[in-house]
Amino acid sequence: MTTSAEKLPISASDQSEGARRHVRSPSGDRTNETTELSSPDFPVDDEGSGPRARHEEAELRLEHACGVGTRLLDGLREVILGQDVILEHVVTALLAHGHVLLEGAPGLGKTQLVRTLSALVGGSFSRIQFTPDLMPSDVLGTSLVVGVDGGKDLRFRPGPIFAGLVLADEINRATPKTQSALLEAMAEGTVTVEGQPRPLPKPFFVLATENPIEMEGVFPLPEAQLDRFLMKLVLPMPDLDTLAAIGARADEPKTPKAVTTPDELLAVQATARRIAAAEHVRRYAARLVLATHEPSEVRFGAGPRAVQALMACARVKAMLAGRPAVGIEDVRSVATPILAHRIALSFEAEARGKSAAQAIAELVAKLPEEEAGR
Repeated sequence: MTTSAEKLPISASDQSEGARRHVRSPSGDRTNETTELSSPDFPVDDEGSGPRARHEEAELRLEHACGVGTRLLDGLREVILGQDVILEHVVTALLAHGHVLLEGAPGLGKTQLVRTLSALVGGSFSRIQFTPDLMPSDVLGTSLVVGVDGGKDLRFRPGPIFAGLVLADEINRATPKTQSALLEAMAEGTVTVEGQPRPLPKPFFVLATENPIEMEGVFPLPEAQLDRFLMKLVLPMPDLDTLAAIGARADEPKTPKAVTTPDELLAVQATARRIAAAEHVRRYAARLVLATHEPSEVRFGAGPRAVQALMACARVKAMLAGRPAVGIEDVRSVATPILAHRIALSFEAEARGKSAAQAIAELVAKLPEEEAGR
């Protein structure tokens, strides 16, 4: 994940004075100013490689990336009913090159979600059922002795982690040693087996699940490891109409056809990283993270990785809306799933029944968009 303000070719690197246009947030408020490359100050040269051509190319990339995200969401909604907000967050995390921790009771479609997403992307998929006796080698792979030309040799047999999309089912049932093996792969994009690094497929996306009902025989993820997940999402119980629609299905929904490819997904991720973000938007994200340390009911707040996550997901939100620059509303829309699992409430707040998600929602509502003194 990048911390730099990477931009599309239509951003400030090509600007001239007086050539500006307003970029508006989803609510219609002005959130940023970027250059208008259709200004006469930037004529296209004879070969078509001038700023106007780069501007048009950037718009085409943005339109293409927005279309890929829309197709992914539409494909998921055809299979997974009544979870539109969760699906939007999952696609956002995927395009932001992050990983998701999904909490929900059995039967809410967690496995179906990842299988469907894998089919839509057209990449490889694997499921790892975590149990207390699962060893790191069961996840990463191991070397086996095989016969070669009358002799013997060691051959590496890849584990289920070597897939484009990985479902880590009930990750809190595995021992900390096995959990760490998965989290290292998530953070580094490679695994080390017998001292030899082995790269994982690209794109690489992990969706880990937790069952909040059973609390015996589990190993809760410590806060430092939770921070490795870009988002933590809680699957709600479907409403009456959704349950009726689910019950009306006589058969399991058909596996959808691929709407993109892994290579195309990598290109969309690259486009998202180049979405422009003005200084006041970046400072708003930083102020929001610092605000998590202020309330007395919070034992500890979010760290620097939270700022990276906020900006990465806000860029994707802007991209999916077809906008070339991030607005403050994009940051606000992803604050709860990014920050809630990165803070810890005091015992008094937990005793009152307050959740981390509620605390983050209150912080977002109270934090002014305008920075004092600027």
